[in-house]
Amino acid sequence: MSDRDQQNPVERYPRPEFPQQDQPHPGDTDRMEPRPDHGEETYRGSGRLQDRCTVITGGDSGIGRAVALAFAREGADVLFSYLAEEEKEARETARIVEEAGRRAVAMSCDIRDEAECRRLIDRAAGEFGRIDVLVNNAAYQMAQPDSIEGITTEQFDRVMRTNLYGMFWLSKMALPHIPEGGSIINTTSVQAYKPGPHLLDYATTKGAIVTFTQGLAQYLAERGIRVNAVAPGPVWTPLIPATLPDTSRFGAKAPLGRPAQPAEMAPAYVFLASQDASFITAEILNATGGTPLP
Repeated sequence: MSDRDQQNPVERYPRPEFPQQDQPHPGDTDRMEPRPDHGEETYRGSGRLQDRCTVITGGDSGIGRAVALAFAREGADVLFSYLAEEEKEARETARIVEEAGRRAVAMSCDIRDEAECRRLIDRAAGEFGRIDVLVNNAAYQMAQPDSIEGITTEQFDRVMRTNLYGMFWLSKMALPHIPEGGSIINTTSVQAYKPGPHLLDYATTKGAIVTFTQGLAQYLAERGIRVNAVAPGPVWTPLIPATLPDTSRFGAKAPLGRPAQPAEMAPAYVFLASQDASFITAEILNATGGTPLP
């Protein structure tokens, strides 16, 4: 059966239980069992983003890598950010983009810093001349199962600055370089609507991303720039063994009975970035494996 044949989504990818696995942050794709699928063997493009110039934060692994792969196979050039400790992962994403025949620009950047965000946007504008699609995907989480008392001010600040400040700065700085017809796509989460107490600070930021997306979309509509977001449910990425205490049953509570693979998220970003979504803005595309959201 090929990937384009109709398949039972419950059985398409591995289901828990998984081996218990713990990794230091930010995690390593190659050490995960099962290994995440980014669409390396399955995603086939059809020119939906031909010659688009795109920027993806957190493009080294997980959802970001899958989106970079899909964008490149749809004909887009990709500049993506990564943390310095993720250089090995970033090299693999760059290889995948270049293998698709598109330009890959990998840039080490900590989006918690406003000056770093400015450097990222300036680099993208210099490399490409414009930014057709900005994907604000990078995020930080760290589970604290002992309630709010376990969240330090340092952790709270890191979550807020990575997930919210970076998105705000990059969106604001990118706007002079986004032409009519361009778009911004943010990554929110099922946690925005159904917050888990062990991810209280992370869930708070994801709720704010929903509000930011819907508000900014209205502001930019008259300029012909669309703003949308994707709300994934549980997704099997290196962030999971690096930030959650129990990986063995991860995703088991989703109605489909398993976590998503990054490859299953990428088509949502492609759709929102493409001309097919020209009348879609201020929307949250929920990809939760069956968990109902507002």
